[in-house]
Amino acid sequence: MSDKIILGIESSCDETGVGIVRLGSTGEITLLADQVASSVDQHARFGGVVPEVASRAHLEAMVPTMDRALDEAGISLSNVDAIAVTCGPGLAGALLVGVSAAKAYAAALDVPLYGVNHLAGHVAADTLQHGALPSECLALLVSGGHTQLLKVEDLAGKITEIGSTIDDAAGEAYDKVARIIGLPYPGGPPIDKAAKQGDPNAIKFPRGLTGPRDPKFDFSFSGLKTAVARWVEGQEADGKPIPVDDVCASFQESVADVLTAKAVRAATELGIGTLVISGGVAANSRLSGLARERCAQAGIELRVPRPRLCTDNGAMIAALGAHLVAAGVRPSSLELPTDPGLPVDTVYV
Repeated sequence: MSDKIILGIESSCDETGVGIVRLGSTGEITLLADQVASSVDQHARFGGVVPEVASRAHLEAMVPTMDRALDEAGISLSNVDAIAVTCGPGLAGALLVGVSAAKAYAAALDVPLYGVNHLAGHVAADTLQHGALPSECLALLVSGGHTQLLKVEDLAGKITEIGSTIDDAAGEAYDKVARIIGLPYPGGPPIDKAAKQGDPNAIKFPRGLTGPRDPKFDFSFSGLKTAVARWVEGQEADGKPIPVDDVCASFQESVADVLTAKAVRAATELGIGTLVISGGVAANSRLSGLARERCAQAGIELRVPRPRLCTDNGAMIAALGAHLVAAGVRPSSLELPTDPGLPVDTVYV
């Protein structure tokens, strides 16, 4: 197999991403370009993503982001051998923009098109930094909309969900708690920063779904969010100041404790020796730090991509597309649909 250039397009939420990788003749994947245009500032005043605003932002950013990626890679569109695009899960209108663009480029260039799963893309992102995944690993996917434990046997098609969120995802809880204590959106970075100055043991916030009768590998952060809100209300009712740093540290400790404990427990019980943490919340310093400690104690290899690769980007979609090309997977039709609720075990469509 000769070297192939794979282009990836991501538009599932509020980032327009275009990534380009080279698939080598022996299967190695090299990142050539990773360009992202974020519309997060346009959503900040609403305290969350507005689907219509995100869709319009994708329309405006797609071509400029594509041009920047091609310039970074030092190639032209004529050099592209295949295109991968997120077709789900995500916001319906946002997905439609990316898939429509990918179809147009694939048709114009007469190259194969691969509709792929956004969540599987997050796992594939790690291969851009740490190389090929072992034949079996466990992935903890933590983002604004998803918190899942995934058994990954083959990125080209064998991913099984073993645990998921039954209400608020971890990233969603961060955003809501940030709003409660007056920090900006998105809540992850400001809470992480404030937590470094606080005491993680100052307030005993609950650990959701950790009782003996609770699902072992599922997650719940709605109760934690409510507990923070009630604690803050109590302080305000008593006329006491809100110790923002301590609230952030105690909240973050609860989230990191639950995520890492369940991930390490799952890896141990399943006999899996490698844990990959991916998704936007994987950039959180306490999550990665506590995971490192607990994985070392359990003899589990921990892999966490650099922060740029954790958030939504086109590079991860290009990487997943490269895995599908290398595996000889049949390309998608130009009638490829979008699926806002695409399940994680459907890696490609």
